[in-house]
Formats: sequence, C-alpha cells, structure tokens
Amino acid sequence: MSATRQRPFRRVLSTVACVAGAAVLVTGCTSNSPSPSASSSGSGSGGGNTASSNNDTAGQQITIGFSAPAADHGWMAAITNDAKSTAGKYPDVKLDVAAGTNDVNTQISQVETFINQKVNAIVLLPFDGAALTPVAQKAMDAGIPVINVDRQFDTVTAARATVLGDNYGMGRSAGTYICDRLKGKPNAVVAEIAGIDSLPLTQDRSRGFKEALATCGLKVSNRVAAEFTVESGEAAASNLLQAAPHIDAIWNHDDDQGVGVMAAIKNSGRKEFFMVGGAGSANAMRSIKAGDTPLQATVIYPSTQGADAVKIARLIAQKKAMSDLVEIEVPKTITLTAPVVTKDNVDQYLGSAFES
Repeated sequence: MSATRQRPFRRVLSTVACVAGAAVLVTGCTSNSPSPSASSSGSGSGGGNTASSNNDTAGQQITIGFSAPAADHGWMAAITNDAKSTAGKYPDVKLDVAAGTNDVNTQISQVETFINQKVNAIVLLPFDGAALTPVAQKAMDAGIPVINVDRQFDTVTAARATVLGDNYGMGRSAGTYICDRLKGKPNAVVAEIAGIDSLPLTQDRSRGFKEALATCGLKVSNRVAAEFTVESGEAAASNLLQAAPHIDAIWNHDDDQGVGVMAAIKNSGRKEFFMVGGAGSANAMRSIKAGDTPLQATVIYPSTQGADAVKIARLIAQKKAMSDLVEIEVPKTITLTAPVVTKDNVDQYLGSAFES
C-alpha cells in the first residue's frame, strides 16, 4: 500500500487471546451454553451475566457504526467484508457501514454522524490513529463505546476496547522460522523486504525479526523497503536481487506487496533461497500448499480484526462478557497471535485468509 495506506500499528503489552483457526477470537469465546447455575449467579459491573452465559443468543437490538479506510488492498477489503459477514449472523445487530475512506476529515465526519445518530457502539479502524483520537474520545464521552481496530489512538480513554495484530510478534515468528531452517549455517545470508519504513508497524516488525535472528547468531545482511503495493514490492525485490548475488532466506513483510516480490523473483530466475511472507493472504497460502515457488511460509497478521471487533462491540453494547473467561467485563486490549503458516498446517488457515 502507499504511504497513505497505513495499517494498524502499535504493539501492546497486555495480551488476551482466545484463538481458533486463523486467530478468530470471539466465536469460540462466546458460545457456551448456560450452566444450571448461570441464571442465579450474581451480576456485577459486567451487566448481570456470568462467564458461562450463551452470548450468541439474541439480545437487545443494537446498531453498531463501522468505519475503516478504503478497501484498496486485499487485507483492508477483508477487514470490512468480514465485519459485514459477522454482523449479518446476528438478528439483533444492525451494522451501519460508512464508505471506506483514506481522508481523515471524512472519517472524522463519519464518526460525528454516528455520535449524532446515538448508535450503541462504534467499531473504528482509523486511517490515522492520532488524528481520530479526539472524535473517538468525543464518542466515549457521549456514552458510546468505541472499539478501536489495528491502529491505536493516542489516549487509552478514547476506546473501550482495542483489537490488535502483533507486529513485533510477526517479526519474531518470521525470524524464529528462518533460524530453524538455517541451523548449522552461521554465515547464511538473510534478506528483508520491509514495508513503509516510517511507520511504527514496520519498525516493530523489523525489530522483532532482528531480535529473533540474533538468538541463533544470524543477522539481516540485506534490507530494502517497499510500500505495501504490488508495484513497490516488485521494484524493491529487483533492487535487492541485483545487490545480493547470493541469498539464503528472505522475509517479505506483506503478502499484498509479495505479489510483486514473487514476480521479480520469477523474472530473476533465482532459486537458491526460500522466502517467508507476511499477513497471510490466500494466494500466498495456495502457493505454499503447491510448493512450486520459493515462498514456503507466511506469518499471519489477522484480517479477522474487524469481525472480532463487531462481536466485541455487540457484547459490550448488550452488557455481556466473554463466556470462556471468568472476568465479567470484556478485556480492554486483545492482541491476536502471529502464527507461521507452512505446508504442514496451511489447511487450518486457508479458509479464513484474505485475497490479495
């Protein structure tokens, strides 16, 4: 994606995850049948339910406002589409979806409209977390819970809950996989094709990658940066391949830009290395499954975050909690995991992958 097409970025220290399949968080956490004592248990600030209640049972009718950047690449399109699909499974939820936009002022206006409409909750993936912080805080001050997706606000009070991917964890996962594959090769040449270097998300991914490689005595020998687009991926990979006559492994941060990276590799005729992708697109997973390219793994950055946020917004608006947790409030921060997908486990993740 271009420099203006940011993806969510900050890694948080507090992690609560209930993961099924490709990090689908809440489905497995909210559908338990009530225990015999559930109806007689005490309430508390969570709204009167217990952790064993069946949260998928229809409850109070609610409206959730949803706003995200333009669906101009596969990952972002999946965020919005999955949110719509998840909301459609609940007869007690009306999802009011604002048109995707990369204009900060337009997105601020969308949230203002949700506030004026007095929706029950807002799910917001901000184009720019800092710029959307004041209007998110305004919604919270008006008593409308905001569920922040992927790009954090500047103040914790601007969101009731935040759903994040783990950018640092992506780097750690990619580096650990490469270390395992290159055991016994202390002089192996490892290359990195990053995303937009100015973004904290890219910096977190690179830091995690560097630190993971250090545990096995390796380092990044060659590094280039792209812009999360097919075109920039192809250009960056071409430059990398020209600069490095030999490579043992490459980590590419993003599977959308990876389409261009793979094109450059194919044109080069180079076959001496293996590659690890990032984000977890369906086309990358199909390639991994086929085993006919250097791409042999990818690290998940869940596109399920929008769907998870809709489920969480419903729970909060209906004063419910996560039924598999003892805690009677929905957690403040939820960080999804960054698993590595290989030929051995690709079928587990392919069904929920996004199309590049």
